[in-house]
Amino acid sequence: MIKIAPSILSADFSRLAEDLCRVKDADWLHVDVMDGHFVPNISFGFPIMEVLPGITDQFLDVHLMIQNPSTYIPRFAELGAGLITVHAEACVHLHRVVQQIKELGVKAGVALNPGTPLNAILHVLEDVDLILVMTVNPGFGGQPFISTMLPKIEELRRLIAAKDLSVDIQVDGGINLQTAPQVVAAGANVLVAGSAIFRSPDPGRMIAELRTV
Repeated sequence: MIKIAPSILSADFSRLAEDLCRVKDADWLHVDVMDGHFVPNISFGFPIMEVLPGITDQFLDVHLMIQNPSTYIPRFAELGAGLITVHAEACVHLHRVVQQIKELGVKAGVALNPGTPLNAILHVLEDVDLILVMTVNPGFGGQPFISTMLPKIEELRRLIAAKDLSVDIQVDGGINLQTAPQVVAAGANVLVAGSAIFRSPDPGRMIAELRTV
C-alpha cells in the first residue's frame, strides 16, 4: 500500500491548523526540520512540533536535516514523533543513533542524499523501519526531481527483498503526479509531497490520486 506524507514545509504557517485539516486524509505528516548547517536553510524546530499534536492526530514523520541529531532526538520523541529519520551523512555513529531512536519507542529511519551511495546504510538495514532516498538535494522545497535516483531506489528494493525485511522506502523531493508513478515502479511505498499537495486547489483529491498512481 502506498502511503502519502504531505510535507508541512509547504503549508501556510499563518493558518497551519486549517492547512492540516485540508490534508487530514493523508497517511502521515512529514515534518522537515532544518538547522542552516547540515542544509543551507532553516525551517522550524520544537515550537512547531509542540503544537502539532494539538491540531492533528496524524502520524508524525519527523525528518531531521540537522547536525548532531542525537542531541535533539529525545525531545522530538517526547513531543510525539512516530518516526524519526536522520541523515547518514550527519551521523558519525549511525548505528548508535538508530538504536537511540528505537530505545525511545519510536520508529527509526535513515535518509540518503542524492550523492550518498547505498553502502552507507547497509550495516543498519536490518535495524531500521524506513530508508529515505532524497530525490532532490535537501534544503529547499519545490526543486526538480532527480531522475537518476530511480536506479538507487530499485537497488534498495532488491536489497530489502533479498534479506526479506519489512523496511519502507520513502522518497522526498519533486514528487507529483508525473514522478510518483516512476518512484512507485522503482519500489518506493512512502511518498513525501509538499508543493504538489499544499498548492493544489484540492489537496484531498491530490492525495487520493498520488496514492493510486
